[in-house]
Amino acid sequence: MSGRKSVTILGSTGSIGCNTVDLVERRPDLYRVEALVANSRVDILAEQARKLKAKLAVVADEGAYGALKAALAGTGIEAAAGPKAVVAAAEMPAEWVMAAIVGAAGLAPTLAAVRRGAVVGLANKECLVCAGQLMMAEVLKHGATLLPVDSEHSAIFQVFEADQHDKIEKIILTASGGPFRTKTREFMADVTPEQAVAHPNWSMGAKISVDSASMFNKGLELIEAHHLFDMPEEKIDIVVHPQSVIHSLVAYVDGSVLAQLGSPDMRTPIAYALGWPNRIEAPAPKLNLAEIATLTFEAPDPVRFPSLRLAREALRAGGSAAAVMNAANEMAVAAFLGRRIGFLDIASIVERTVAGVTHCELGSIDDVLAQDAAARRFASNLIDGGR
Repeated sequence: MSGRKSVTILGSTGSIGCNTVDLVERRPDLYRVEALVANSRVDILAEQARKLKAKLAVVADEGAYGALKAALAGTGIEAAAGPKAVVAAAEMPAEWVMAAIVGAAGLAPTLAAVRRGAVVGLANKECLVCAGQLMMAEVLKHGATLLPVDSEHSAIFQVFEADQHDKIEKIILTASGGPFRTKTREFMADVTPEQAVAHPNWSMGAKISVDSASMFNKGLELIEAHHLFDMPEEKIDIVVHPQSVIHSLVAYVDGSVLAQLGSPDMRTPIAYALGWPNRIEAPAPKLNLAEIATLTFEAPDPVRFPSLRLAREALRAGGSAAAVMNAANEMAVAAFLGRRIGFLDIASIVERTVAGVTHCELGSIDDVLAQDAAARRFASNLIDGGR
């Protein structure tokens, strides 16, 4: 049993984290758990820690420490709380780390794992959207391995011939189109949070579901792909593929287009990253193309979904533009889920925040966090001011 891979899961109670826990639990012969980290859901975290026999369980919310300690009493599992404890968990000597903490809170612990040369399964978009150049430089400097967990980037990674980089014509990200793919802007003006989170193909958390509905998730993924695969913005295309079977494609100069296909189940890309460089079994439904019968594709509508234009503009602008865009989107999505703004106001608030916040070059994570905070303040004023 000494040959088991040691694992830490940052964000273990979220959608990605729970799917990772599911895979690890199925193979106790392959994996042992160093640490589990959650934000505030003590009941789920404690249950996961007991089930996986983790050495450490950490809750980011310091106010939840007492409840976590009580829930783990008598188990021998150490409990800790607070942002510093989250980073300390990432610094523990796990060979493989799932970085699935949502938002800017995931930056510091992911960077801590990278700086000790770990293999990192990256499910936190903000690490590359907000601090892509910094993060990739640290990966190179410390000999870490970054394995994309997003289904789209995992798909590209699996068919991307790194030694043929100069022979790649473009990479193509697929998008489901979300629940409003065929709806008018007039319809979208009055949609509810319940309608926005009802994704037709994927089971995800509320924030990413809203991002899918607005297609901001695809804009964020475009920026991620630029950093992960060192591809210029103009060589990254997006195509709407409602069935979510082809997860992304890579086109080569000889006319070959390589794609990765699979059922829309996040356990497939998670399993790929968890097992890498080998493959492990996953419980995702097996793909039956004869049953599906038809795969369709269409161009995204830039008028109904301005998020794609905003993401391309932020990537071209460089510096802190993408970090500002991301922070504004987080604030706007939270306000929409709280019924404080309408669905179409999300893109408007993001665009006005990117235009209104002074951008800068990013020399450190502190610079990223400062720009993130400035953008949140600006966006908050827009939201509170009635837009």
